[in-house]
Amino acid sequence: MFKKRGLLLLMLSVVIAIGAAWVANNYVTNQLEAAVSGNSAVVTVVAAAMRIPYGTKLEARHVKTMEVPESVLPPGAIRDFAEVDGKIVKGEILDGEILLTDRIAGGGDGSTLASLVAPNMRAVTVRVNDVIGVAGFLLPGNHVDVIGTRLQRSKIDARAITKTIIYMVKVLAVDQTAATDKNEPVVVRAVTLELTPKDAEELVKWEEEGTLQLALRNPTDTLVAEEPAPAPAPRPVKRRARAPVDSGNNVILIRGTQVQNTKTKG
Repeated sequence: MFKKRGLLLLMLSVVIAIGAAWVANNYVTNQLEAAVSGNSAVVTVVAAAMRIPYGTKLEARHVKTMEVPESVLPPGAIRDFAEVDGKIVKGEILDGEILLTDRIAGGGDGSTLASLVAPNMRAVTVRVNDVIGVAGFLLPGNHVDVIGTRLQRSKIDARAITKTIIYMVKVLAVDQTAATDKNEPVVVRAVTLELTPKDAEELVKWEEEGTLQLALRNPTDTLVAEEPAPAPAPRPVKRRARAPVDSGNNVILIRGTQVQNTKTKG
C-alpha cells in the first residue's frame, strides 16, 4: 500500500513540474511577442563579423550590419561604421557582438598604442627577459603587479630590499605588439605598462637602482594593495604595590627597591 502511494505521489509531482514548465515557457514567449509587436521599429546596427582582438584597428572586413528591434537596442550601439572606421578596440569583441561606443577608443593621429592609453595615464616600457616577463605568458590586456628589488647598504653590510611598488598595472603591449590572438607563451624583450605619472617616476627610479619583476594577476582579482598587519596588543604594565603608611611614630626608610618601617621611641 505504501509503495503504491509513493509511486502515485511521484507521478503527480512529475505532472505538476511539466505543467509549471509549460506555463512559464508560454508566459515568456508571450511577453517577448508583446514587446516586439508593441514596438515594431527595427534599426540597423554594426556588429562584429569575426572575433576582434584587443588593440585592433577597425576595418570594414571586421564588421557587418544586422537589424534588431529598437526596444532591445543596447545603449551606445554603433549604427554607422563610419563612426568607428580606423578606431581602436579597447577590449576583445566576440563574433556577432554589437559594437558599443565605450568599447572603442578614438583613433586620431599617432600610433595605435597612443590611442589605447587612458586619459591622464602614461605608457612606460621596461626591459624584460623570460623570467621578468612571466615566462612569456604576458599578453596585451593582462594586469600585473610590479615588484622591485634593490640593495640597501649600511656601515656593516648590505642587504636586499624587496617590495611590491605598484599594484594592478595594465599591460598595453608586449614588444611592439598591442594586439595578439595567440594564447601560447612568447618570449619578449620589452613590456609596455599603463601607469599614472607618479607610478611612472617610481618605476623608472627602481629600475635604475635595482631590478624589477612582474607578477601576473588573475583577471577577476580586485585586490589593489595588501592589508597592513594588525598592530600588536599593548603589554600590560605591572604596578608595584606601595607599602601601607602607619600614622604612629614610625620612620620609613626607602633604599632602592627596599622599604623598611622603623618605629621610633616615643
